[in-house]
Amino acid sequence: MADRIPPRRPTLDPASGAVRNAVRACLAAAADLPSGPVSGAEGAVVPELIVAVSGGADSMSLLHACAFLHRRGDIRARAVTVDHGLQSETAEVAHRVAATAESWGMPAEVVGVDVSATDEGLEAAARNARYAALESARTNAGADWTLTAHTRSDQAETVLLGLMRGSGTRSLAGMSPRTGRLLRPLLGLDREQTEAACRAQGIEIWDDPMNADTAFARVRTRRLLAGLEAELGQPIAANLARTADLCRADADYLDARAAEAGAHLRGLASLPLESFTGLEDAVLGRVLRDWVISLGVPAQNLGAARVAELSALIRNGGRGRLSLPGDTELLVGQGSVVFQRAAKAR
Repeated sequence: MADRIPPRRPTLDPASGAVRNAVRACLAAAADLPSGPVSGAEGAVVPELIVAVSGGADSMSLLHACAFLHRRGDIRARAVTVDHGLQSETAEVAHRVAATAESWGMPAEVVGVDVSATDEGLEAAARNARYAALESARTNAGADWTLTAHTRSDQAETVLLGLMRGSGTRSLAGMSPRTGRLLRPLLGLDREQTEAACRAQGIEIWDDPMNADTAFARVRTRRLLAGLEAELGQPIAANLARTADLCRADADYLDARAAEAGAHLRGLASLPLESFTGLEDAVLGRVLRDWVISLGVPAQNLGAARVAELSALIRNGGRGRLSLPGDTELLVGQGSVVFQRAAKAR
């Protein structure tokens, strides 16, 4: 009797293949870092991961790729869905996503968080709560990394938002492929690719109604970006993402230079003026910002305009006074720079 020919495995669609390869490449790069996961007894690295999943196309395509690698034994992964509780259906969506992950052979959990709007807005508050919950899940699981599904499309929106705010190089650098123990393996892929992967694999996705709510600046930016690409016929999203890569290299160098120059100044309320006058403008602003933050000035209130005022006061070289957030002030005179609590009016 002739040997039975096994059924032919279906060909992997290009989009899903691109997602898998992006995850592999990201983890390989992270493993080469000094703080990456250590090798096992036989030298094989099996990273332990938390995979952040919201239910949208980006995160579901990432989940599908990670589930495949998890079943192969290339990684040990756990899906985590954060329920922000901002909409009535989010709890159901979160549990459905977790069930999907488990059906693909990956353990999963749902983490609920309380979100209250702050001065930075509801979107920022939700983001902060989400990242805190993911880091807590990673720590509790003893995992090496947390993976999120930010794409090149998200990167372009981030850079455009920074441009509209008139931000500096660090803001225009967008999101880094690695921030601490968080990895963003899909930054080289477009949203269209993650959507194509989900269609090809028959993956159910959730379209968050908040992604169409123009009350949020990112939604308006997304629409503006699409309109610009349609009107100009240029790959603006890809170009903005490339701009982020270029700015990140510059920002990383300047931040490192500023950290070295300002390390001995942190926490000192009175300093010689010459501690700052020899610094290049691009480094001076960074050093001044880090210095006053080390003395208790809220970081969120130190935008580019206020840092420019600080730099101008130093460059003036004479006498001056500048009020700072938190009822503090900076005094320059007689060759010194003094940080102090502002005098109360009587």
